[in-house]
Amino acid sequence: RPPLPRWQYPPFFPHVMALDGFKDIDPFREGIPEDDDGAAGRQEGFIHLRIQQRSGRKTLTTVQGISPDYDLKKIVKACKKVFACNGCVVEHPEYGEIMQLQGDQRNNVARFLIDVKLAREDQIKVHGF
Repeated sequence: RPPLPRWQYPPFFPHVMALDGFKDIDPFREGIPEDDDGAAGRQEGFIHLRIQQRSGRKTLTTVQGISPDYDLKKIVKACKKVFACNGCVVEHPEYGEIMQLQGDQRNNVARFLIDVKLAREDQIKVHGF
């Protein structure tokens, strides 16, 4: 059986786990009023994960379609730490803010977004190869 990814070891996100008498906190959501069911800032559209070839064997993973309710810079910061890669947020004239990560991180990002409950599995589209 393969070992668990680093973000699945308890407690990787201690600030996400609920303590007795406290509510769950979403570290990627900032200043969004909650609905009655606590599902504020829920992802509505699809998240597209693409890979771009750079030079030689170098690749770039782009993540497009994350709800603007979430702070992409915080998500990139968490991804960079978990996947040990570099990344940034780029403003695209047509698609808005896009996350870019070095290397082929499509499956890692998909699993990460599902694990931290930013999106459901049916909302993520992985493109390429």
